[in-house]
Amino acid sequence: MREMMQGYLKENDISIKSGNDVNSIMRDMMSVLLEGVLDEELNEELGYSKYDYRNKETDNSRNGHSRKTMRTSYGDMDIAIPRDRKGEYEPQLIPKYQNTVTQDMEEKIISMYAKGMTTGDIEAHLKELYDLDISDSTISRITDKIMPLVKEWQERPLQEIYAVVYMDAIHYHVRSEGRIVKRAVYIALGIDMDGKKDVIGMYVGENEGAKFWLSIINGLKNRGVQDILIACVDGLNGFPQAIEAVYPKTEIQQCIIHQIRNTTNYVSYKDLKKLMADLKMVYAAPDEAAALEELESFGKKWNSKYPKIYKSWSERWATLSTYFKYPNEVRKLIYTTNAIEGFNRQLRKVTKSKTVFPSDDSLLKMLYLATMDITKKWTGRRRDWSQIRAQLEIYFEERLEKAEF
Repeated sequence: MREMMQGYLKENDISIKSGNDVNSIMRDMMSVLLEGVLDEELNEELGYSKYDYRNKETDNSRNGHSRKTMRTSYGDMDIAIPRDRKGEYEPQLIPKYQNTVTQDMEEKIISMYAKGMTTGDIEAHLKELYDLDISDSTISRITDKIMPLVKEWQERPLQEIYAVVYMDAIHYHVRSEGRIVKRAVYIALGIDMDGKKDVIGMYVGENEGAKFWLSIINGLKNRGVQDILIACVDGLNGFPQAIEAVYPKTEIQQCIIHQIRNTTNYVSYKDLKKLMADLKMVYAAPDEAAALEELESFGKKWNSKYPKIYKSWSERWATLSTYFKYPNEVRKLIYTTNAIEGFNRQLRKVTKSKTVFPSDDSLLKMLYLATMDITKKWTGRRRDWSQIRAQLEIYFEERLEKAEF
């Protein structure tokens, strides 16, 4: 190949002075290569080569060529596409309606889309960098090709057991039947018994509710998840019941940070600092007994002014206090949903340029690509996982033995 290139440049007295010269040569070479492959495709289709009439066993024959302009990363390129008289030949290398060569440009487009660029931004970017005129509708069609991958990813088999699964939802606006509606994107992020995290579920629904969560949890069961040791959730009513209906032995920990935010939203600014200090005495207590004492003290002090706070903590204490039974290493892992909220923040960063998505599929497509981009960096496990796993193996010995861990 090297000798051939050197001979080509020498025989044609070609001098290369810039990247444009290289592009021009590569474009010419690619054109010759593609046309040669297409001619071979037709040979195979007809069963004989161009001048080998003696081996012809068909009443079909060649019928000249048609011209087609291909968009490539080296610039526009004219290709001669061979034809057959009966119109039965369908080019495999360059399908009938394809006008880009190889997956090179499509991969670039998908990569830019995954980084949160809009189709309009990508169109302008390609024009500026490659002088390619690719419409936003074409870009949408290219990115639509990943939808089967999204469905496959959503239905992929999962591990039999997860140490912790965080569940949360983020919200977006989507255009539906001429109206702009709010959509909830339900996300489940799991940490397996090796300490590695993965997004095990992502679904678009009409609004956040326990009923939809139940269908998602059933989906996890159908995909092979036999047990979840601990589930960390926000304060959605009915959420614990939805989990218990599918995984009755799962420990449920309601996010302490969510609870604090929800119960202090309407506290006067002048009281906030003192109230938060008293509330911290509850959730930062060394054990559950001490926490309950602090909660009673909190109620006596603040019930006259903010009775709903004590009431809310008392009513949800069963799921708020789960982490007290574990040592510090496990407590830090489960008492907040920071792990999934951090992931959600990265998704919002990617999607911030899109105020309204044209469809549910468009939203899911961008979130899937962003997820693939984010999670490729999740190669390791938590540094303290050896300690955490040792603790979990003691607390959940019987369940883990059944799962052959």
